[in-house]
Amino acid sequence: MDLVHPLAEQYAAFYSSPENEFIREVSVHTKQTHPHAQMLSGHVQGSFLTILSTLLQPQRILEIGTFTGYSALCLAKGLKSDGLIHTIELRADDAATANRFFRQSPHKEKIILHIGNAKDIIPALNENWDIVFIDADKTAYIDYYELILPCVKQNGLIIADNVLFHGEVLTEIINGKNAIAIHAFNMHVKNDRRVEQVLLTMRDGLSIIRKL
Repeated sequence: MDLVHPLAEQYAAFYSSPENEFIREVSVHTKQTHPHAQMLSGHVQGSFLTILSTLLQPQRILEIGTFTGYSALCLAKGLKSDGLIHTIELRADDAATANRFFRQSPHKEKIILHIGNAKDIIPALNENWDIVFIDADKTAYIDYYELILPCVKQNGLIIADNVLFHGEVLTEIINGKNAIAIHAFNMHVKNDRRVEQVLLTMRDGLSIIRKL
């Protein structure tokens, strides 16, 4: 299901600031070589993440789900001069691709890549987060959320991707474990009095959650 009309997507991209050459290289490489290239955040969403990060000027960012590094590089642009982004990837092949791009980035000293299970890695980081971007195993979104929320600063943001899950959460009867899990996550956040949130219909759905 196309949640946003392709012409609207093209129009939005045209009237958004263009990707810089390096970010575009990550995008092109992923689209040309990765069998699941649709998982890439992409131009408009990446620009949104960059602007949000730049406005907040975070000290610490956590990303759960690195993929090929595109979103981490977008978020890293807004970090304070001594800021860091910790990004976690389960798949070694994707982590290797991301790491190659990270080493070429002007933000390379600010990006720390972890390979493994996020549920094991996050408790050992001992950080307080300004921004957390969740874009990993959909069935574990609630687990990730509950794991990181106590470590998110007051007024800090959790950004959750794919919260419309290809439109599958919009059907009267929701089928498929990922869609069911995402719907449960959305309900979980809606009923959580520790936060306020807005669900944006950008791309595959992006939930912006502020810790009160």
